[in-house]
Amino acid sequence: MQITFLGTGTSQGVPLIACPCKVCQSSDSKDKRLRTSILIEVNDKTFIIDTGPDFRQQMLRENIKTLDAVVFTHEHKDHTAGFDDIRAFNFIHKKKMDVYASSRVQEAIKREFAYIFSDFKYPGIPEINLHLLENKLTNVEGVNFLPIEVMHYKLPVFGFRINDFTYITDANYISDKEKEKIKGSKVLVLNALRRETHLSHFTFNEAIELVKELKPEKAYFTHISHQLGLHKNVQNELPYNIELAYDGLKIDV
Repeated sequence: MQITFLGTGTSQGVPLIACPCKVCQSSDSKDKRLRTSILIEVNDKTFIIDTGPDFRQQMLRENIKTLDAVVFTHEHKDHTAGFDDIRAFNFIHKKKMDVYASSRVQEAIKREFAYIFSDFKYPGIPEINLHLLENKLTNVEGVNFLPIEVMHYKLPVFGFRINDFTYITDANYISDKEKEKIKGSKVLVLNALRRETHLSHFTFNEAIELVKELKPEKAYFTHISHQLGLHKNVQNELPYNIELAYDGLKIDV
């Protein structure tokens, strides 16, 4: 199984054109962070988790020609806003795209992209098959996705475990019951927004402590705001088994 980090950034502290901070002005490509999303290639299938505002740019950058399904963690716009651009894969594959989302996320998609679900189908709109995603083992195109319910302040968000890989973004609390699903993972991806306390995200130190508790062989931090600092500096602060992910990073699990 190969994982590609399509984006590792966040709308929290989105760089502005004239932003003077060191991260925004950095010439290091690892400091250029699009909104958080990953691509999973396993068993000759290709999946994406979340379609943020940068979805089209990420697909073009990675030269992705095949996409079998889209899986959503939650409904916030930095994870759904690029949904319309799945229409390109309708054209390529000449079929509807399978989309997996909780009932709450489905309601948000139907509200935000109402034209997709209109009785009058305007030519060229995205064509999708919606599948209900619940907190139980779900077979997606022959691959088992185990949802892990985490809390994003008061909003339930799904992380996922696929084989020995676990992916969690937009969380600041995980119950003991859901942690049991994570234990034994070889690779854990976890959000680490910034150093200062945040209402709905793990901080840098909180994420490190959680990795120590869950004991994966390797961990990667994602959903990073530019407030965390330069990639090369932050990486030097991390334990040997934790890396700061960056856009375009590919790992085999």
